[in-house]
Amino acid sequence: MIAIHAFALFAFLPSTFSWAAVGLAVFFHWVTGGLGVTLGFHRLVTHRSFTAPKWLEYFLIFCGTLSCQGSPIDWVGLHRAHHLHSDNTEDPHDSNQGFWWSHMGWLFYHSPAEAEIPRLTKDIADDPFYQFCDKFLLPIQIALGISFYFLGEAISPGLGWSFVVWGIFVRLVVVFHCTWFVNSATHKFGYRTYESEDRSTNCWWVALVTYGEGWHNNHHAYQYSARHGMQWWEIDFTWMTIQLLQALGLAKNVKLVGK
Repeated sequence: MIAIHAFALFAFLPSTFSWAAVGLAVFFHWVTGGLGVTLGFHRLVTHRSFTAPKWLEYFLIFCGTLSCQGSPIDWVGLHRAHHLHSDNTEDPHDSNQGFWWSHMGWLFYHSPAEAEIPRLTKDIADDPFYQFCDKFLLPIQIALGISFYFLGEAISPGLGWSFVVWGIFVRLVVVFHCTWFVNSATHKFGYRTYESEDRSTNCWWVALVTYGEGWHNNHHAYQYSARHGMQWWEIDFTWMTIQLLQALGLAKNVKLVGK
């Protein structure tokens, strides 16, 4: 974790900064954080708020694997444990232990919730594709970095390392912290629309950087809902994506509040 953050600092050296690399990082922030983590890991698989063809599910899970937030199986299991024990001692990132702990401190300790993962992930644990993503998490990221290097060099000699620094390290750090803000900031800042028996809040700026995940109090009140932004001003880009998939016939059995 320290190394990833350290390498990201090279992004601001004149030799590694380029607007093309910034664009690459922004695009893959959406691919890995938006399509992968938010749409795939969270709304599709963790909560089954809609169904999709298996090839699309696998594509989204692969995108989430590129976020390098650990095994998809572990991610889903820990998040399901979070909802079971939200803001209690069994919660992997219990916000009662402070902002730093819920943001990233919990990552450096073994959580009792890890023992619950096999029970909570019976629907995906034996799937060969999920197991592949689990086993080859790091090699997949290395392959992506190599691809970025050669892509950059093909565009312009010397651009390769810029693409690696921004497309891998900066993008990973930003997606990490955007995701972690859902664990920390949306249990501390914002407003509460529903009484959800925990400290979850709706935080507009977290919603912007996580494609709609910041409407966390809404989500904790109605975990099954594919839509997190319940009011017209609660912008939820992932819900818009699900609507598009639904119009294309790729998202079905979409679960909504009151339906």
